[in-house]
Amino acid sequence: MLRLKDKLSSLSEKAEDIQKIYDGKYIIPDHTAANPTDHDDVEYDPTYWLEDGCFLQITPTNTESPMLASVLLGIPADKLGIDYDLGNEADNLKRLKNILLGMKPNTEKFDDMYSGQARAVQSDGSFPPEMVSDPIYWREGVFYHITQSGRQKLDCPTVTIGIPAEDLGISQGTQDYVIADWCLRMLKPYMDELNSELYNRSRSVEENGWYYFCEPGGEITVRNSAYFSVRLPRDYDYGSGITIYPWVGREVSKVLYLCLMIQVQLPYHKMKKTIRMLTSDLPKIMDRYIREFDRGELLKVMELSQRQHAVREFLKTSDYCAFIANGSILPRSKGTDLPMQGGVPFKSPDADEIEIAGVRGMGIKRGVTVITGGGYSGKSTLIDAIASGINNHVLDDGRELCITDSTAATVCAEDGRVISHVNISPFIKNIPGSDTSNFSTERASGSTSEAANIMEAVDAGSKLLLIDEDRSATNFMIRDPVMRRLIKDEPITPFTERVQELSRMGISTILVIGGSGEYLSVSDKVYIMQGYQPNDITAIAKEISAGLTSVSGEDNAASPADWSQYKGYLARGFDSHPGGMGKERLRVFDLGIIMLGSEDLDLRTLHDIKNPRQLHAMGLILRLLMCENPDALLNPNNPFDVDARLEDIYRRIELEGLDTVFSPLFPEVSRFLDLPRIQDAKAVISRMRNIGVFLPKTDR
Repeated sequence: MLRLKDKLSSLSEKAEDIQKIYDGKYIIPDHTAANPTDHDDVEYDPTYWLEDGCFLQITPTNTESPMLASVLLGIPADKLGIDYDLGNEADNLKRLKNILLGMKPNTEKFDDMYSGQARAVQSDGSFPPEMVSDPIYWREGVFYHITQSGRQKLDCPTVTIGIPAEDLGISQGTQDYVIADWCLRMLKPYMDELNSELYNRSRSVEENGWYYFCEPGGEITVRNSAYFSVRLPRDYDYGSGITIYPWVGREVSKVLYLCLMIQVQLPYHKMKKTIRMLTSDLPKIMDRYIREFDRGELLKVMELSQRQHAVREFLKTSDYCAFIANGSILPRSKGTDLPMQGGVPFKSPDADEIEIAGVRGMGIKRGVTVITGGGYSGKSTLIDAIASGINNHVLDDGRELCITDSTAATVCAEDGRVISHVNISPFIKNIPGSDTSNFSTERASGSTSEAANIMEAVDAGSKLLLIDEDRSATNFMIRDPVMRRLIKDEPITPFTERVQELSRMGISTILVIGGSGEYLSVSDKVYIMQGYQPNDITAIAKEISAGLTSVSGEDNAASPADWSQYKGYLARGFDSHPGGMGKERLRVFDLGIIMLGSEDLDLRTLHDIKNPRQLHAMGLILRLLMCENPDALLNPNNPFDVDARLEDIYRRIELEGLDTVFSPLFPEVSRFLDLPRIQDAKAVISRMRNIGVFLPKTDR
């Protein structure tokens, strides 16, 4: 009512002054403009609101008597003890609009929107009205849950949109992360349309407003930006303003919802535009999304998902570790994650062609497989495609039926990485001043880092190693006969002498080799890339290598190795507070850097972390692991069972969703997260420099 009071205080008997009251003119200033008066939003509303929800609407009685006003008094029905069910008429985000209208036009905090206060009134009068917090706003069965994206992003809320799965033709029991992923991808053209209307190159998104949404690449993973959730629908009726009437004695059944997460950058000090973006433009475009939902395309996605699942189940119980469907387009367009236009379709060698779930393609058997060929023949493209097969891929990605053992690990040399108490003795016999069965270094060489990477992958449960010669340490991979004769006391046992031993342990290897023939004699299968297609040349390779000195011969064979790891972790160092003091520290950079607690982790060589969203999720998972370590300061020398704690976090994610790890405390962590594998989390932990380690066989 302050607006009316201000107008009355300046009232005179002039007709034009009286008209100002009837017009109800008010201004929403634009504080970002160089000359604000040029950009102010002007509104006319002769309705004046009281704080208790009542209103006065003032209009002239007739044109001949401007001083004679007609006043309409509006009183909320609940104040008079009247129970009136507005039904669906009010089910259109009016409560959110009323909350926003009640806020200051130049607010930057939006506290009322986040708290979602509602005045709950029992229709039977059994309890007095009370204020409740409910930041979930409904429109025709769809909910909009508005939460803070972070303490420093109050003008950029996260909006989780919940759509009844039944409205999309998705029935109970068919939902999974694959279908949720596809539904997220179908959101893109609608968000692009909204943003095209907002775009103004002369103004920033903070001034103009923007809709942010997750735009995934070809891989399909568990995401917090798209998932299914079973929850209760709206269980109240609307009253006037922010009043709601909770249902009493009415049973409500839970509903399956598709939940899509976006962020909305609200325009700086433009409340009218904010209201339109949240309560009009966004819900209208989501109405179209539901109305235009392509159920026929969804059936194709579900069919592909069933085939992908069938192939993965086949790999778990068969003699094969990877499968590539005929017709796959393996190369990527330059600088993108899209299939190359005009790329040569993949074709399996006839002898290796198998059929799974009605799909024919190349099956790669367990054991030791070598892929060779000349430069630019496609051998690295092939192993990259195999490595990508740890995740399912979307329809028309080109690699959607390139499926690999999900425990596969891409291994390479990693000069400069930290190694902490790792048994690398199967590959490094001795290093002056070091025990290679308990090896530590602050800056590893190429050979010691690759040895540690393999040992850690084996310890983490990997059943398939993927190695490209171009990313490996030469002296770790091979040692030719001449160098064997020249150097008698070489401490490195090359991978050639261990690869078959690993195979007998059930750990297969696929190698890309271009410059060494030593692996021909220890391989089970050899393929040469010709015209971007693999051809089986195993017989020829064996015949050629038969005349050479065998690296696995009696004179050169390495003795059986001890592949065990003996270290355990202490609580010391598992703390997200630098030095155990001050504020928590977590910063994640898309290029591959995580700064957590006292750790600065360079993860650019962990090739199985496929996108930045997995990197951000990794930082939050490890931060949660540290937060659940009460012994970090109180009892730092107590054992800390990392494997058990990680498994508990991943079970929690499976039950409650990936967003359970998110915290708004860290402005440099993305709101959109993809789930990394648990073995990748273990690989990151093994690169930490400041955590405590002990060997059970020794004193702590």
